[in-house]
Amino acid sequence: MVTASTRLTRSGQDAPPVVPRPPRAPRTTRAPRTTIGRLWASTVGKKAVMAVTGGAMFLFVVGHMAGNLKVLFGPEAFNEHPRWLRGIGEGLLGYGGFVWIARVGLLLCLVLHMTAAIQLARRAAAARPARYQRRGPVRGSYAARTMRWGGVIIALFLVYHLMDLTAGWLNPVGDLEHPYRNVTADFRHWYVTLAYTVAIVTLGFHIRHGLWSALQSLGASNARRQRVLKGIALGVAVLICAGFLAVPFSVLTGLVK
Repeated sequence: MVTASTRLTRSGQDAPPVVPRPPRAPRTTRAPRTTIGRLWASTVGKKAVMAVTGGAMFLFVVGHMAGNLKVLFGPEAFNEHPRWLRGIGEGLLGYGGFVWIARVGLLLCLVLHMTAAIQLARRAAAARPARYQRRGPVRGSYAARTMRWGGVIIALFLVYHLMDLTAGWLNPVGDLEHPYRNVTADFRHWYVTLAYTVAIVTLGFHIRHGLWSALQSLGASNARRQRVLKGIALGVAVLICAGFLAVPFSVLTGLVK
């Protein structure tokens, strides 16, 4: 007979008793020692990082839109803009040095922004381990519910945009010395304009909700100013969309040749 503490092997001899393993202690994560580490580990800190990096990328978007609109003033004005950018700080950084510093800074902002967004989403999911049996209607705007997919669409378009107009690999002309020819060659095709429009409209939703969230995270919003700030965020998003879309539709309709 085998008791709770003994058992028989196939040869009939008693085997050593089975001792149950003690339960494992939960893994503890070491608390960050630095102020920056503690800030990054906190939910508030991650939201602040998203707000600051989003603000830096927003300023780039505004500057990029202003540069794009120079296409309406002809090839000379548009082709001069990238040369002017590469010449900023030339005596100290060399020709094009400022552009590379800006690219590295924007890439860092993008990585921090996306990492914080993913970690916040996982943290929110972990706080509710059990799914709802019946999910009710989600409150909030359309942009708030689609920020994740919007970020994916923007990231994919950014890769294509860089390969098209920055590197020239996917552009019909691909002449980096004449950006005007590259832009007009692109947007003469309706499908390129359509893809660009989808990406820009998605960016508009992202900016509208992101700007509103950033104002909340940085403490600029309250009950009295909520409606005004939402209106400002929507107005800014619409203006940016209109500024970006003015270029492809001007080319597609023949206003810019």
